[in-house]
Amino acid sequence: MKFLKNLFSKRNNYDEDIGVSLSDSNFWEKFGIKLGFSISGKKALKENTVYICTKIRAESIGKLSLKVYKEREEYKEHELYYLLKYKPNPLMNSINFWKCIEAQRTLKGNAYAYIERNKKGQVTGIYPIDSDNVTKVIDDNNFLSSLSKVWYIVIDNKGIKHKLYSDEILHFIGDITLDGLIGIAPLEYLKCTVENGRATQEFVNKFFKNGLSTKGVIQYVGDLDEKAKRTFRKEFESMSNGLENAHSVSLLPLGYQFQPLSLSMADAQFLENSKLTKREIAAAFGMKSYHLNDLERATFNNLTEQQKDFYITTLQPSLTNYEQEMQDKLFSQYETLKDVRVEFNVDTILRSDIKTRYESYRIGIQSGFLSPNEVRKKENLPAKEGGDELLANGNMIPIIMAGKQYLKGGDNSGA
Repeated sequence: MKFLKNLFSKRNNYDEDIGVSLSDSNFWEKFGIKLGFSISGKKALKENTVYICTKIRAESIGKLSLKVYKEREEYKEHELYYLLKYKPNPLMNSINFWKCIEAQRTLKGNAYAYIERNKKGQVTGIYPIDSDNVTKVIDDNNFLSSLSKVWYIVIDNKGIKHKLYSDEILHFIGDITLDGLIGIAPLEYLKCTVENGRATQEFVNKFFKNGLSTKGVIQYVGDLDEKAKRTFRKEFESMSNGLENAHSVSLLPLGYQFQPLSLSMADAQFLENSKLTKREIAAAFGMKSYHLNDLERATFNNLTEQQKDFYITTLQPSLTNYEQEMQDKLFSQYETLKDVRVEFNVDTILRSDIKTRYESYRIGIQSGFLSPNEVRKKENLPAKEGGDELLANGNMIPIIMAGKQYLKGGDNSGA
C-alpha cells in the first residue's frame, strides 16, 4: 500500500537475514508439517463462490459498530473511542477498514494493521497492511520459550524492509492455525475445489460461446483433401458457434451427416456437481448454502434463525479474535483490569423481526431488567423523562414502589 512509505519514513530500514520465516516450508518440515502450495487471493476471487463468501463475511464485519466500554457502559471519553468507532486512520472510515481486514484474513489466513503512535505513545492511527507484504519471524534458536522475540518484517511499496515488534502491529490470525502464531488460508486446502469451480465457469462460458451442447463429427461419403476439410470446418463453425446461433438450425449439404460425440450438461449431472462444489467452498468459509441462494436443503423457518446461526457459528469466533488482539495491543493492562474493553455491537446481526423484538422488550421491561429508555435506545428513539426507572409487572410501577400502594388507607386488617 502506497501510504506505507510515509508511515515508516522515520523508522530504520531492516534488510538482514535474521531468524526464520514462518512461511519457510523447510523450517516447518523439521516439525513434520508441510505448508504445501498457495493460491493468490485475487486470483481466487475470480471464482464466484469464493467472491460471494468473502464479500458477505467482509460486509458482515464491516457494518458492525466497534465501541469502547467501561464497566458495561459506553466510554465515549476514551481517546480511542472515535478512532475505533468512526475513523481508524485519515484515509478510510471504519466500515472500509474492517472490510479490508476481514477480506485479507478470509482469503489469506492473516490480516495485519500497523499501529501508529505519537511521541507520548498514544495511538493516532491504525493502517491495514497487505498480507503479502508481511512476514512474521522468530528467533529459531529458542523457538518454544522466547515468544517475546517474535517480530514482523514489512515491505513497503519501494521494496524497503521495516522491522516491527509485536506491539506495533495488529495480527489477526485466520480461522485455522496449526501453531497459534500464523493462520492458514482456506484456499490452501481448497485448491482442487476452487480449480473445479473455475473450470466449471470456463466450461459454461465456452458452452454458451460455442452455442452447442455437444461436440461431434461430420460424416461425408466421399473424399476431401486437407484444404477442403479446413474450409468446410470453418464455414460450419461460423454457422453454429456463438450465442446468436444458439438453438438455430444449421443446414448441411447433401451427403454430409452430423454425429454427436459428447453428453449434454444435464446428462453428465453437471449442474449437481456444480452445486456440490459451491457447498464445499461455502462450508470452508463458514457460510451456509442459503447465503448462495441455495434453499434446496434449507432448514430454518425465518431470517432471524438464519442470522443467529450465522453469528454463532461463523462471526462470533472472528469477532472474539479481533477483540482480544485489540485489547492486548491497544489497551494497557491497567485499563483491562479496570474493565475498559473494546467490543463489537452485534445487535444489527441479531436484530429480529418487529413482532419478535417487541415481545422480547415486553418481557424485559415487565421482568424488571430492562428500562423503557434502554428499549427506546435499541430502537434508535429518544429517551423520555422517567424512562430510566425499572418497572415491575402488575400495574407497571417503578420497582422501588412495589407494594407501597397497599400500605395506604389502613392497617393489615383492612379497617
